Amino acid sequence: MTDPFALSMLLIVLLSITGLSVGLAMMCGSFLYLILKGYDPSIASEQLLQGLYNGYTLLAIPLFILAADIMNIGSLADRLLRFCQALVGRFRGGLGHVNVVSSVIFSGMSGSAVADAVGMGKIIIGLMTRDGKYTPSYAAAITAAAATIGPIIPPSIPMVLYALVADQSVGFLFAAGLAPGLLMALVMGLMNYVIARKRNFPTDEAVPLSELPRATLQAVAALMLPVILLGGIYSGIVTPTEAAAVAAAYALIISILLYRSVSFRAFWSTLCAGARSAGSIGILIAGSITFNYVITREDVPAKLAGWLTSLDLSQTGFLIVINILILLLGCVLEGGAILLIVVPILVPAVQAMGIDLVHFGVIAVVNAMLGLITPPYGLLLFITASITNQPMRAIVRDIWPFILALLAALGIITFVPDFVLFLPRLIGYQG
Repeated sequence: MTDPFALSMLLIVLLSITGLSVGLAMMCGSFLYLILKGYDPSIASEQLLQGLYNGYTLLAIPLFILAADIMNIGSLADRLLRFCQALVGRFRGGLGHVNVVSSVIFSGMSGSAVADAVGMGKIIIGLMTRDGKYTPSYAAAITAAAATIGPIIPPSIPMVLYALVADQSVGFLFAAGLAPGLLMALVMGLMNYVIARKRNFPTDEAVPLSELPRATLQAVAALMLPVILLGGIYSGIVTPTEAAAVAAAYALIISILLYRSVSFRAFWSTLCAGARSAGSIGILIAGSITFNYVITREDVPAKLAGWLTSLDLSQTGFLIVINILILLLGCVLEGGAILLIVVPILVPAVQAMGIDLVHFGVIAVVNAMLGLITPPYGLLLFITASITNQPMRAIVRDIWPFILALLAALGIITFVPDFVLFLPRLIGYQG
């Protein structure tokens, strides 16, 4: 007789290939497993309700999405971009540097790679391709690569998802992502400089240093958002979920009262778009909760942990294997699916190898974000291709140098745990 678990996995793969969302595919596979095993199918509903009832942290996800969408319809993104242009536009490959720096700043507000690419990405791609300064494919490539910083520097929606499945502190995970995110920005900036010199890309028109205070003043309200957000979390005034609500409220207040750049029609459209995005993520989470019950019943995490332990790998060898595994899965799976389906299976093996779970969380999220810019799935590649109307092969050709730079950063993140855990330990982490 065919194994029910194997049949459920086969159904999930087939439904996903045909275009059904991964979340719904996991639900269908879970129901098939329960029926074939003779269990009451209502167990799936029970597991789902219990998972959501205990998932207060999950409320942060739609709130961070809303905050990012409000910043996109207001003039916050434009002001931040002008500030970045004044700061680094004068260097060789200036608008490429502006692209990376703006992603660093915007990531401190949105927590989403897609929000970064769609929001700031549209604006900066337009600036880069104007007057033929940069090829559209290069503008698309560096925009997609820079957007991967968004979920690494806090706040981060993928970090919230990892905290859910690994039972770790969101605050410590946020702190752990700051240094790796800045490292990713640094290696991309260096790669942009090298490519700009090789391909003779221009510098942007230099903004006089005397104008920098003015540009900073115009953007200061937007620049204060990450300070308020992270200051509130690490001071203990608010939880990460409450901080997400504060971020959304702050973005709305300064957009309406200070910048006067949001109409009621635009705000309503933002609420609808945010609801659709949150619903899409919610279906994925719901599917993962029900499927995790199946995985638990089959004792898959313990079996995998036993198998990996039997290979007698060192920590270094184990981390190399895990990195390769997640990177390969990122080529065909969406990042959220990796964090909600694959990572929970790996966590027991990670613990058995004595690897810190906060450190591993950063490794897993960085790997998942790299999957967003690797073909054939590469969600960020599709987004920037639609913005620039460029063929995928041209964007892939230009993004490979940035993928290699990010892999170098991933090596440091993976094999120098103190680099990742330094900031969390400063705020009380005992790992």
